[in-house]
Amino acid sequence: MNNPKIQELGASAAAIQYHYDQSNDFYRLWLDSTNTYSAAIWQENDTLELAQLRKIDFQINGARAEGKKRVLDVGCGWGATLKRLVENYGVEKCVGLTLSEAQVEWIKSFNEPKIEVKLESWADHCPEESYDAIISIGAFEHFAKPNISPSQKLEIYRTFFQRAHQWLKPGGWMSLQTIVYENLTPAAGSKFIAEEIFPESDLPYLAEIVKATERIFEIVTLQNDRFDYVKTLKAWRARLKENRAEAVNLVGEEVVAKYEKYFGICMIGFHTGNMNLARITMRRIEPAHK
Repeated sequence: MNNPKIQELGASAAAIQYHYDQSNDFYRLWLDSTNTYSAAIWQENDTLELAQLRKIDFQINGARAEGKKRVLDVGCGWGATLKRLVENYGVEKCVGLTLSEAQVEWIKSFNEPKIEVKLESWADHCPEESYDAIISIGAFEHFAKPNISPSQKLEIYRTFFQRAHQWLKPGGWMSLQTIVYENLTPAAGSKFIAEEIFPESDLPYLAEIVKATERIFEIVTLQNDRFDYVKTLKAWRARLKENRAEAVNLVGEEVVAKYEKYFGICMIGFHTGNMNLARITMRRIEPAHK
């Protein structure tokens, strides 16, 4: 099932590690206690941790994962969703995929036999057994490199959904969260973000996701929660400010200043609608009988 061409069109392991392997201790200074690094779902008077747990629960419920035997998390981060699945939702076995060595090390420190983490791209993944549900939060943004052709981009996305279809049991569901371009073109995007924060990564358009799922997955729900990302970024920025001296000691002034700038640019992008946050649930389409 491996496809070197597809792998080459997405962010490399080195590009992922450039960002996510900065320092586990650095990220812990400004993320919540679950180490969740994606937009939360906010309600009034929430703490960051509560809002993040609400987001994780939303994705788990969207994938219909509760009580299931096997669940896959594509781009599992520091493992908050994996832990939630086994500790609160009765899942027998969770598999997480990431290209970050630091995240693998962190998840292995859980010493949880129900969780298996793999330093592996989705393009390399060949499960021994099918999954009952798939979750992917904040990974889709890394599947395609900038400056590839629209047809190549669509090929990557469609290949991912074809693989996900093959991995899932009949009747399986997938929940997906990703940032998408809205009132913005890739050429007009921030060069700083593209070069200094997330190299080799490009956002999808919502239309590209919809096109790529045709006859593979049925999109059941879709919501745009860009203001949730504004609030999440504000919370991260405030926490980084509170712990700035310690952050500088860990990674240096240049890196801390870079993250502060990155938070500010992204807050503007979501506030203005240049970028959106898509939360999508989808059901596996079964092959038509001939």
